[in-house]
Amino acid sequence: MKVLVTATNYSILCEEAKQLLENNGFEVMENPHDRPMTFDELKEIVTDIEAVVAGVDTWNEAVFAIAPKLKIISRFGVGVDNIDLDKAKEHGIRVTNAPRLNSNAVAELTINFILNALRNTPNLHESTRKGNWERFVGNELQNRSVGLLGFGNIAQSVARKLQGFDVDIYAYDKYPNEQIARELNVQIVPYEEILEKCDIVSMHLPLLEETHHFMDDNKFTKMKQGSYFVNTSRGSLVDEKALYRALKSGSLTAAAIDVYEEEPTNKENPLFELDNVITTPHTAAETFEVYHNVSLLTAKAIIDVKNGAQPENLLN
Repeated sequence: MKVLVTATNYSILCEEAKQLLENNGFEVMENPHDRPMTFDELKEIVTDIEAVVAGVDTWNEAVFAIAPKLKIISRFGVGVDNIDLDKAKEHGIRVTNAPRLNSNAVAELTINFILNALRNTPNLHESTRKGNWERFVGNELQNRSVGLLGFGNIAQSVARKLQGFDVDIYAYDKYPNEQIARELNVQIVPYEEILEKCDIVSMHLPLLEETHHFMDDNKFTKMKQGSYFVNTSRGSLVDEKALYRALKSGSLTAAAIDVYEEEPTNKENPLFELDNVITTPHTAAETFEVYHNVSLLTAKAIIDVKNGAQPENLLN
């Protein structure tokens, strides 16, 4: 049985999971590219594939139609907006994901982003290495208000990590966990209130049809003058052109983003022209700990399906 792994660095970072699959009779085929695979690349090999450990490649009807042996897609992560769950079910393909296992890693990068944006450390790093000695005056996190758009596992982890910073924390969620909010001293409020009053707004919503371009010109205009914006969730939650305008106009002091509307993003992305943007290449969950834990969970899900058992975290 052949397993295609489109998540990158599998042999290097997921040796134990790969061995587990091979010990259970699977032949592991790996993504040879250091990026998501395209449809043209997938169609060359997917015909004989029976299981997939999926990164953020697109898995839809076009792929399923030429993958008659495919039985399971085990998402190497949480978000499954790149997988058509309904069409997968029609084709008898089970889809699983790996919730919670990357929450700490993404939350840590979110805190990293907030602190770096407030103190402009990436730009100062580059400037100092060039022999300059800038006296940039930044802002402290203490006594600030932080707003979390979404209050799932990652946002809750961010809230926990913010406890020692003496900040006021607000969150918006369509179905908020009120008990955890009380435990973490987080005030659940409408998103409009977060935009209007918070110094830092951090995006943690899932990408759904209703949340596509959730942050647009209208919402950026409503944000507090001089505030900061962070996105470690999904790029398409944000209209990048609207974000550019908010940063260019100075209504936002800075933004820090790990995700983009199109990935890999193009080097000509207008956001890269701005000094008040911190950017990373969708790397929030890229830690040794996440790779180890998620790879084992996805491997076990594939083995379960082979053995006729219901896999953990079945989505369809």
